[in-house]
Amino acid sequence: MDKHLSSQFDSELSAVSTRVMEMGGLVESQIRTAVYSLAQFNEEAARQVLEIEARVNAMEVDIDRDLSTIIARRQPTARDLRLLIAISKTTANLERAGDEAERIARMVKKIIDSGSQRALPASELQVGADLASALLRKALDAFARLDASAAVSILKEDDAIDKEFDGFVRKLITYMMEDPRTISASLDLLFVAKAIERIGDHAKNIAEFIIYVVKGADIRHTSIENVESVVR
Repeated sequence: MDKHLSSQFDSELSAVSTRVMEMGGLVESQIRTAVYSLAQFNEEAARQVLEIEARVNAMEVDIDRDLSTIIARRQPTARDLRLLIAISKTTANLERAGDEAERIARMVKKIIDSGSQRALPASELQVGADLASALLRKALDAFARLDASAAVSILKEDDAIDKEFDGFVRKLITYMMEDPRTISASLDLLFVAKAIERIGDHAKNIAEFIIYVVKGADIRHTSIENVESVVR
């Protein structure tokens, strides 16, 4: 690739990377609003989350189209191709994290409509929700810098969200056993908890693709010890 084409390619990569960051910011906003709607059982906030979803979906389609054009025109090799693949995977995970925020909002609206929000231990989900939101933010920051070391830290932090989810499930089972009348609404809250856990999973996936770009190694489904040895 001559210098002129290389400059054009770098410019196109920069533009599409900026779009990914914009999409990430939109999804972060969606998640924050969903968590607020849950904490306050605020129906208007839940409605805002649902409205943002269409914008997130449109951005994913636009970015994928741009990536297809770049690959067809530039025929990138090695690390550049890995980066384009990772961008595509990252936008897919961001879109799915947005889907989870939408799921939280829909469950909040359903709980409000049932009139059972005051009887539910929704505040118990705040820690996990904050962890998941922060983890996605860290994943986007690490992706912007292609920071493999930060990506390893994200993989480790995801365990904390999984533990919060497991602990909440145990509490919710006890809660339902003590008052069977809350079973239906409690199951809705269980879906909210699972959505929060999945947001953490999507942040973890983004971290794995950062390592793929930087090190050229697919470390999915491997131990953290193996990941650390690859990144060293």
